[in-house]
Amino acid sequence: MTTLGFIGSGNIGSTVARLAVAAGHEVVLSNSRGPHTLADLVAELGPSARAATPAEAASAGEVVVVTIPLGRMADLPVGALRGKLVIDTMNYYPGRDGRIAALDDGSATSSQLLAAHLPEARVVKAFNTIYFQHLAALPRPSGAPDRSALPIAADDLRAKATVAALLDSLGYDAVDAGSLADSWRTQPDTPAYGLPYAADPANWAAGAGPAGAAEIERALAAARRDGDG
Repeated sequence: MTTLGFIGSGNIGSTVARLAVAAGHEVVLSNSRGPHTLADLVAELGPSARAATPAEAASAGEVVVVTIPLGRMADLPVGALRGKLVIDTMNYYPGRDGRIAALDDGSATSSQLLAAHLPEARVVKAFNTIYFQHLAALPRPSGAPDRSALPIAADDLRAKATVAALLDSLGYDAVDAGSLADSWRTQPDTPAYGLPYAADPANWAAGAGPAGAAEIERALAAARRDGDG
């Protein structure tokens, strides 16, 4: 059993929390509006869940899931995240987050920016490629022929292995997507982003379809940056 702290409890955060509680983990939830706004979600999840402030969730979590808009990264409780394993689910959407030069010119990935902001944390990119409804629908037992896989990227190999084991407990295989510098292959508008898990790529709301490790590996390999041949 692992205690997961959540900084952000929106669609992805609450979905991961539900999967975690179903797998026997404990969760500490937080958002920017205060613990009282999470009462309904905590009641739904039961005794394995409680609400807290972001700093309290960061302190309580053996693994901390950061799932807020990238543009609010400066709001993170840096001190409480020292030494923590941090799962970064964030994606860069310029229309929401504002323009970030290092992401626009490709000199950094969003996870590298997070790691620079949290220099004493161990950052792992995960859960950023899948629509929350698909994430809720696709867990399968280990070894199931229709089990889906999620890409993960990190510079710390032990942290990456820990997150792979966590994904396994939640019903997913993990595909190694390389380092944080390599995590651009999982960003929006790449082949691994969203589409592999959609039953109808033209209408994500139409339902989920499994995407195994081999399919995700192909999608990662197919990613191209401007200027690539």
